[in-house]
Amino acid sequence: MKPTTSKYIEVRESSIHNKGIFAAINIPKDTKIIEYVGKKITKKEADNIADNQFEKGEEGHEGHVYLFELDSKHDIDGNTNYNTAKYINHSCDPNCETENEDGHIWIVAIKNIKKGDELSYNYGYDLESFKDHPCKCGSKNCVGYIVKEEDRTTLKKKLQREKSKAKRKKREAQIKQLKKSS
Repeated sequence: MKPTTSKYIEVRESSIHNKGIFAAINIPKDTKIIEYVGKKITKKEADNIADNQFEKGEEGHEGHVYLFELDSKHDIDGNTNYNTAKYINHSCDPNCETENEDGHIWIVAIKNIKKGDELSYNYGYDLESFKDHPCKCGSKNCVGYIVKEEDRTTLKKKLQREKSKAKRKKREAQIKQLKKSS
């Protein structure tokens, strides 16, 4: 199959991650930009793919997962040569969102996007395994990890508690060292 195209986009290098998709022309809010396509698979197949890709990532190989929830029984495996939309990166301050319309996943502009701007949407990962998904979007809303917007406050608090705990342990170790030296 030929790669999906859209008059609105071009693929090029991204400062967020490897490749990205950029606006080839100005894109008005609410525009359906490109469809996220791939192979329709069962949830079990998706779990196996995710586990396999995670292991590859841990071994230093390509660990990207391009799975998209389609419905309660199926997902789309977008890791295909023809799915251009897979190059849209995550951002904590996105300019797009995804819409599932009758089994088709569309990338839709949530604001006016200027020619040359990188397209992004919030991948919305769960808080459960946030450390597996560091974020490099660089937006002012970024918490350092790819999580759902509604989980950011919880994550910020969790990270602050971890930071405070680490500082406390460091101080305790320094005090202990000073007592040994005296």
